[in-house]
Amino acid sequence: MKATQGSRPKGSRQRALPFAALLFAMPIAVSPILTAPAHAQFGFGGVVYDPTNYAQNVLTAARSLEQINNQIRSLQNEAQSLINQARNLANLPYSALQQIQQNVQRTQQLLQQAQNIAFDVQTVDRMFQQQYGRVSLSASDTKLITDARTRWQNTVDGLQDAMRVQAGVVTNIDANRAEMSALVSQSQGAQGALQATQAGNQLLALQSQQLSDLIALISANGRAAALTEADRATAADQGREQRRRFLTPGSSYQPGNAQMFGNDN
Repeated sequence: MKATQGSRPKGSRQRALPFAALLFAMPIAVSPILTAPAHAQFGFGGVVYDPTNYAQNVLTAARSLEQINNQIRSLQNEAQSLINQARNLANLPYSALQQIQQNVQRTQQLLQQAQNIAFDVQTVDRMFQQQYGRVSLSASDTKLITDARTRWQNTVDGLQDAMRVQAGVVTNIDANRAEMSALVSQSQGAQGALQATQAGNQLLALQSQQLSDLIALISANGRAAALTEADRATAADQGREQRRRFLTPGSSYQPGNAQMFGNDN
């Protein structure tokens, strides 16, 4: 029996059914491949390599390293700050105090060695009451001469004391120059604020010592000048008294015999 045109054998229809079922099943099988992520994963020897995960790990490691570097820099800054604080608190390894004190003591000793009339208010008052001021009208000529000589000696001693103080101050100039040079060098080479401050304080102490020398010199010169003026004023008063006594009428001149060379003739 022949098949009519347009009709298919029965066996062909049976073979077509499995093929159609296979076509309908293919989208379901390949759908996981079409919905996979955009990035690729590669496997080598059972190890899966994910580029996105690797990039994230690298970024995380870089951020961690940057944090560690920041901590290291912070520790370095703190260490430098501690070093700077230690330098600021370091003491100056040089001191000019002993030399300055020696200079001051030397000048004080010269002032304390003032002769006759010391640098003391009570001593000055007592000596002026005894040796200066108005001359007593009842004093003998011998007493007037003795007082005049004492006043003259006071004036000379005062001038000598002033010159000794001047010599001591000049001697201190060389020592002060050396100390000033050393302190300036220490100040310029100071490592911290405390060393610079201490060097500056010692320079001020040296300046104070120089001012004290200047005051001592002015005092000694003033003392000598005052003694000279006081002697001059008292000598003028004594001269008036002696002139008064010379001009006061007294016993007249009485002539007598003069004997010369032991000859009675």
